[in-house]
Amino acid sequence: MARNPSTPEQQSVRVLKVGERVRHILSELLARGEAHDETLTAHAVSVTEVRMTPDLRNASAYVKPLLGEDEAAVLKALRTNTAFFQREVAKRLGLKFAPKLQFKPDESFDEADRIERLLDDPRVARDLDGD
Repeated sequence: MARNPSTPEQQSVRVLKVGERVRHILSELLARGEAHDETLTAHAVSVTEVRMTPDLRNASAYVKPLLGEDEAAVLKALRTNTAFFQREVAKRLGLKFAPKLQFKPDESFDEADRIERLLDDPRVARDLDGD
């Protein structure tokens, strides 16, 4: 599933700042192992990006387990513990409304690998060397 096509230039500075703060909070919670879940404590999970809706009520957190191992199990554990993460984010964020979190797999690394493989293709290399 592709990410929302909106670019950072199309979002307000406040939306970007709140998204970055939510990313830091989630990363800190995961790094410290504050979510009491065996799957999450057994894996190093990075929160690569958090995209907020303009009204700051919904947040999509893109996550990737280290080396991409057990991605489905990690996503299931994150989704199971969503209430805990929402409560902690609300406490630490201090906004009028707490954003509703959705955890999604970060597919940007897979896309980068696909592009890299395409560029390494001998036919593409031949066309690039033609200059």
